[in-house]
Amino acid sequence: MKAQEFVRCRGHPLVLGTHPTTFEVTREDHLTANGNCIIGIAADKGCAGLSEDFKRVLAHNDAILVTRLECGGVVADITSRGSARMTLDHPADMVWRRSTFVCGRTIGIHSDLVAATLPEELIRNLALGKEMLVTLTATCPG
Repeated sequence: MKAQEFVRCRGHPLVLGTHPTTFEVTREDHLTANGNCIIGIAADKGCAGLSEDFKRVLAHNDAILVTRLECGGVVADITSRGSARMTLDHPADMVWRRSTFVCGRTIGIHSDLVAATLPEELIRNLALGKEMLVTLTATCPG
């Protein structure tokens, strides 16, 4: 099984990209310095806006999520896992986590990159407020 989604968002001058365990994209259109995990704002969808097909593929313990972030000519690919515990029902947020914690905002666990380990040039482009395309590809055997 395979499903793909596209999310458009933009950066903000307060994108810091310093959080050591997560990164986040949100539909909210503002950001404070406390949001050091948030890398994209004004997204066109949160977890709840993802298609039912995509949610069905990702909500398996053996699902793999590949997230491609493209901003200002810089590309970063992040590999994460899905989980049968994912509800993907938060209306505004999508959070990728290094840990196994799951809530309605969680779209990926065991992520191999987080805010603090994303390419510095990507974070710089986002801090300039540039547009970002997030491509989500979920696969699950069977």
